[in-house]
Amino acid sequence: SQTLLSSLVWWENNVPRVHIVLCYYFQVVGEYGMAHFSDTVKSKGKDYCIFFNSQWARLPQDLNKASRLQIYDLTSSVLCSPSDVPEGGFPNRIPMVMRGNCTFYEKVRLAQINGAKGLLIVSKDRLTPPAGNKTQYEEIDIPVALLSYSDMLDISKTFGKGRLVAMYAPNEPVLDYNMVIIFLMAVGTVAIGGYWAGSRDSKKRYMKHKRDDGAEKQDEETVDVTPIMICVFVFMCCNMLVLLYFFYDYLVLWVIAIFCVASSVGLYSCLWPFIRRIPFCKCRIPENNLPYLHKRPQVRMLLLSALCISVSIVWMVFRNEDQWAWVLQDTLGIAFCLYMLKTVRLPTFKACTLLLSVLFVYDVFFVFITPFFTKSGESIMVEVAAGPSDSSTHEKLPMVLKVPRLNSSPLALCDRPFSLLGFGDILVPGLLVVYCHRFDILTQSSRIYFVACTIAYGIGLLITFVALAVMQMGQPALLYLVPCTLLTSLVIALLRRELPQFWTGSGFVVNTSSGSQPFQPVTPKMKVPEIGDPHCKQSCGDRAIYKGDKGERFLGPIHKVSKMMVQCSMNL
Repeated sequence: SQTLLSSLVWWENNVPRVHIVLCYYFQVVGEYGMAHFSDTVKSKGKDYCIFFNSQWARLPQDLNKASRLQIYDLTSSVLCSPSDVPEGGFPNRIPMVMRGNCTFYEKVRLAQINGAKGLLIVSKDRLTPPAGNKTQYEEIDIPVALLSYSDMLDISKTFGKGRLVAMYAPNEPVLDYNMVIIFLMAVGTVAIGGYWAGSRDSKKRYMKHKRDDGAEKQDEETVDVTPIMICVFVFMCCNMLVLLYFFYDYLVLWVIAIFCVASSVGLYSCLWPFIRRIPFCKCRIPENNLPYLHKRPQVRMLLLSALCISVSIVWMVFRNEDQWAWVLQDTLGIAFCLYMLKTVRLPTFKACTLLLSVLFVYDVFFVFITPFFTKSGESIMVEVAAGPSDSSTHEKLPMVLKVPRLNSSPLALCDRPFSLLGFGDILVPGLLVVYCHRFDILTQSSRIYFVACTIAYGIGLLITFVALAVMQMGQPALLYLVPCTLLTSLVIALLRRELPQFWTGSGFVVNTSSGSQPFQPVTPKMKVPEIGDPHCKQSCGDRAIYKGDKGERFLGPIHKVSKMMVQCSMNL
């Protein structure tokens, strides 16, 4: 009780402070702008990215309306005391000083009282908004902005000492046309992956394919996800994300290598069904004792494998070529997502709800909550996905679909020139779409779940784009995709009165002898055969069948059907 009382006393005394800190945090909002340097008034010059806080002073939106002023190079000083001010001050000039040793307010105040019309602060660290408080903002009426150290070196090399600068903040388009490309790629991947995985699972359930070799057999294997696997997966995701945040330069190359291997497998998995249909070039390699080749695979399989590996290697070598490497990355990424949707299978809607809900919390936490704990005020998710600006390797994680911005804007120098969508925003809702299609096939429901869930995914993605435009910051897409897809699937199941079966993925009797009779729920009077029942025996099919007066009927849980290979002879 004493501990509780002391905690209440502490809270009462510190709530105002906490409130002030939070308000201060939200007041510090940085904006990107441009510093146009030139050696004469009429020369073309060059733009450099700056980061400013409009609460000190606003910048004009047009370069033609910005004043071109002389730069006073004081980068040998930090401008923290009057002794740092040169004789005569900075009349109608913009001093350029180094960051550190004192607050932004002290620097800009010294500059203003000595006649400066602005202040450029050179930073060797990442650019952060120059912060102050309300009183300080009211006292200062000149703009203050941060410039990167590398840009300062380039300015000195390009323009020498006689430099003019004009600072301005052009408007950036709210949305870019590349969003259309990302939307089509994401929705197309989810729709194709969901349809392909569901149809493939249906064929596997109702017939036994002849396999030419072991590679095809391996291509058809699937993995049923359990709740324990979901918990372990999310735990590993959290750990990996935090490790990438703190040790990005050490781990990013490993992630790139893993992506190359996984995307090669995914590309092979997507192309092989088409190559397999070619009626010629089926010759096999000679007999041998080599590992992985002793089964004499077809030559075309080896050629396809070499092609897929070559594509990954080409991307890995030229991955930083912004002009065209993103096309290869998106191609490999889509192939990887299709492969995962075809391989990983959620057995019940309950499992779908668990996975999507946990990753929903995970996504929101690492985007909206983690900025309160990081020194830079940036979210861990956005920082890792786009790559830290202070990274020594300047590598980017490849686990995203990326499309360059199509709208021309000077701020492309500052802001990231690509729009990104993580693979998780495709795979996680996509697994639910796959489940819906499998359920449609089992219940013969004209794919209503599949179509509705796919449309819901597209709507959720559009809402994500709107939120991105309104908030002008990285968005956790699962925040919008999970409610749209889960609630849509749930409403469809409620309207069709199939929620118990949809939730557990079991309890259906489907007529397989004629398509005229609709599916029927299993009644308690119907005896469900168990695997190992003496009345049942294995057969070449993979259906649990009752032979009765009304014909053959399939009976069994959706996630166990592919494992049940029994033929029973008994009356309903």
